[in-house]
Amino acid sequence: MAAPEKTGSHVCFGGENSFYKHRSDAVGGPMNFTVYLPPQAKDGGKLPALMYLAGLTCDHTTFIIKGGAQRLAAKHGIILVAPDTSQREKRYPGDADKYDFGIAAGFYVDATQAPWKDGYRMGTYVGHELPELVAENFPIDTRKFGIFGHSMGGHGALVHALRQPERFRSVSAFAPIVAPSSCPWGEKALGNYLGPDKASWHDWDATELVKAGKKTSHILVDQGTADQFLEGELHPHLFEAACKDAGQGLNLRMQQGYDHSYYFMQTFMEDHFAHHARVLGL
Repeated sequence: MAAPEKTGSHVCFGGENSFYKHRSDAVGGPMNFTVYLPPQAKDGGKLPALMYLAGLTCDHTTFIIKGGAQRLAAKHGIILVAPDTSQREKRYPGDADKYDFGIAAGFYVDATQAPWKDGYRMGTYVGHELPELVAENFPIDTRKFGIFGHSMGGHGALVHALRQPERFRSVSAFAPIVAPSSCPWGEKALGNYLGPDKASWHDWDATELVKAGKKTSHILVDQGTADQFLEGELHPHLFEAACKDAGQGLNLRMQQGYDHSYYFMQTFMEDHFAHHARVLGL
């Protein structure tokens, strides 16, 4: 696997915040991602890592600019990896017409339907290709690799942690889409990427995965009560009920007055780092 090309870098909290580009076999074209190396990386040893999956309309820079996470990564000695939300080079009719489908809306699944199936394979990208690429090129302790995300990215984090608990050892989410088979965002994305058979959607639906017996480490979810998408799209109660029935550990915190924004995420980011540090044994 060819080493990624560094396209930019900034010193941040004593570490290095860098941007990379590489050719992805999964999507059949170039992909961008960001890596923050905390100051502890200068000591030459392997470090734990967290992969962050962003939400609709975002890219690989959004979290690293808005999340306020580098200070916490430096405190805990954690490497941050942040991929883009979709491929950008291959274009398809209507792929930028709506904010919730196509460009910046890959939903972290592997499309099976034409024309999307030859470029929208974000499931393989974030679940296999990118973790393997960064493990080869950065000082990551793969035994201490966690995943988290926001909204569409929270959906991706939960799904990939449930599908691959041996790879993603810790997981958390901010305002995740927990039941995409049962909300307009998910119905549009999964219907177009995977086809009309809803049974095929269940492999990419966290609530359905838990119902089917998939388990992962204890999950932390923060959800704002003033989130404008809470009632129509997010449905945390469905995931909570599935986890309770299945015996999957879940701490769902309903945060009074908070919305869907990065202001909400910044407020509770320290709690998420503490959660991952505990689960990973840091």
